[in-house]
Amino acid sequence: MIYTCFTSDFFVENADKWRTEAWEMIRLRSDLRFMMITKRIDRFYESLPEDWGDGYDNVTICCTVENQDRVDYRLPLYKAAPIKHKIIICEPLLERIDLSAYNIGSWVEQVVVGGESGYYARPCDFDWVMDLHNLCVEQDVSFWFKQTGAKFVKDGKLYDINRRLQHVQARKAGINYTRK
Repeated sequence: MIYTCFTSDFFVENADKWRTEAWEMIRLRSDLRFMMITKRIDRFYESLPEDWGDGYDNVTICCTVENQDRVDYRLPLYKAAPIKHKIIICEPLLERIDLSAYNIGSWVEQVVVGGESGYYARPCDFDWVMDLHNLCVEQDVSFWFKQTGAKFVKDGKLYDINRRLQHVQARKAGINYTRK
């Protein structure tokens, strides 16, 4: 698995000058899987190689959504895009979001959820995480609670979670789900 542009965005405008060469490497290395995360799904079509068709088998494109406004803007574009492997990334989860209108069970392989890290992180509420978990189980979509974030609310109590414990605490919740 090659995590592509994980500290940037493969579809950012500054990548326009070298993206063609990157697509060529991805196409030639069909023995590898490439994963890219974007919040710029609206630039998807203008950033594709000519031979993309309905997508490359070895490419997973993940779309981030952090609040309902971004869900409602990005997911219709993402759902319509010819991508063979799709993952929704709800990170940083900044508010309760509702994905139910998007029938994710018919086109999404996984939903990843995580809170925001850093000193000025905004809170992530476990109830929001569980809403997404429950929808994924109901629609048989794999679910991964990746990290709590630095400010985590559970049962109405705000916890400050040290960065090195955010992934561990998420795993301890025991709510990850693998589709059947």
